[in-house]
Amino acid sequence: MELGSEAAGERAGATSALLEALRAGDESAFLHLVNRHQASMIRVATLYVGSRAAAEEVVQEAWVGVLKGLHLFEGRSSLKSWIFRILVNTAKARGIREARSVPLSSLASGDEDEAAVPAERFQEHGVWTGHWSQPPSEWSDDQVASAELVALAREGIEQLPPAQREVMTLRDVEGWEAHDVCELLEVSEANQRVLLHRARSKVRAYVEERLGKEVRP
Repeated sequence: MELGSEAAGERAGATSALLEALRAGDESAFLHLVNRHQASMIRVATLYVGSRAAAEEVVQEAWVGVLKGLHLFEGRSSLKSWIFRILVNTAKARGIREARSVPLSSLASGDEDEAAVPAERFQEHGVWTGHWSQPPSEWSDDQVASAELVALAREGIEQLPPAQREVMTLRDVEGWEAHDVCELLEVSEANQRVLLHRARSKVRAYVEERLGKEVRP
């Protein structure tokens, strides 16, 4: 067996054992799951509701849904994706009540023709050149690690359109793999890439503007 297949088999076995323990009412197995995902679930829930307190309530409600629905989980997706799907559905329902709902359909609509980088960055005296007229400069290691830069990036993410904010938060804040994001948000790989690229470009532009300088990734 190849190493990749062996690792996948071990993960599948661990998930199966965890599910068996959860379905048997093993409290320690449930606490293990909560400890693994709770913080991330709260951050994701805040994409849809108006406050951290509301997000925490959503997460608690989602965990109840997980426990009630364990017998329905068939393994067609990862356990993590299944849990977060329950979370997102719960958060969206709460968001409707708060008038902050983001329809899933919005993920596939809106800004397909939007330029990721402003056209003026490639213009000289209003004429398109195809080359940088305002070439970005480099980010230093100190800048990348600075608390100011991190804070500005988070502010920039908050300014994004809903679909882009969802994708960038999952990919760049929570560290999700692309296929997991596509599965959770029910978008194609191509759409996910476009949303992420545009989100990163907008956050970069926001940081550049706030810092008063331009930077290169």
